[in-house]
Amino acid sequence: KAHQERMAKILADPSRAEDAKRDKYRHPAETFEFFRIHPDHVVGEYAPGGEWISRTLGRYMEGSGKFNGLFFSTNVFADEKTREGVKAGAAKFADDVAKVTGKPATDYRAFTLDAIPDGANGTFDRIIVMRMMHNLMRWNMADQEIKRMRDLLKEDGLLGIEQHRAKADAPFSYADGSKGYVREADVIKFMEVNGFELVAKSEINANPKDSANWPDGVWTLPPVRRFDKENDAKYQAIGESDRMTLLFKKRP
Repeated sequence: KAHQERMAKILADPSRAEDAKRDKYRHPAETFEFFRIHPDHVVGEYAPGGEWISRTLGRYMEGSGKFNGLFFSTNVFADEKTREGVKAGAAKFADDVAKVTGKPATDYRAFTLDAIPDGANGTFDRIIVMRMMHNLMRWNMADQEIKRMRDLLKEDGLLGIEQHRAKADAPFSYADGSKGYVREADVIKFMEVNGFELVAKSEINANPKDSANWPDGVWTLPPVRRFDKENDAKYQAIGESDRMTLLFKKRP
């Protein structure tokens, strides 16, 4: 398919040399294909962080307004500095992506979910939530954020989730998001309650080497490797976390 060839060319670009080091863990071509993202879609990336995804999809999407950064609703943060930081991230998103892609900043758009532009609801083909459900749950903002993303989607819109996966029998005290891991069944049930239906699941980003029970959570593993530095080789051999990859459709 033409869009698969387009993605392959982008991923092979020499300018991605640093980003490409993580491709063996992140499986971008397979993941974005699983999410059924095409260049002419209107796509939202929720909570753009290190912009690894933005640097890829920013090149892939064709046309103005096709790639959007969806930032945290600021009303959940009591700290004014945090709220302003989120707003600042949204304000510079288009310029940051344009610097990488060489396209005009006007090709891109970003906004916080408590300041959705007029006319945006019902216009998105795809929204992706990458390794962020644990934060939404531990910060008690999952309900409102997912509902606002649902409002943005077209009637046939799809929402993709990639998330660090706890063991199916993990206690809630470990799988409540505080350790970065959540149970797959819990994510599916949560999405169903909030107006979505599971379309498909994939093991693209599975990692059986990850025991998913680190006392200090997922941040023990690459790429963060925040703890236990003296055993770094052990964690490098394990690689990045075991992750669920789920696709949901907006329910009528």
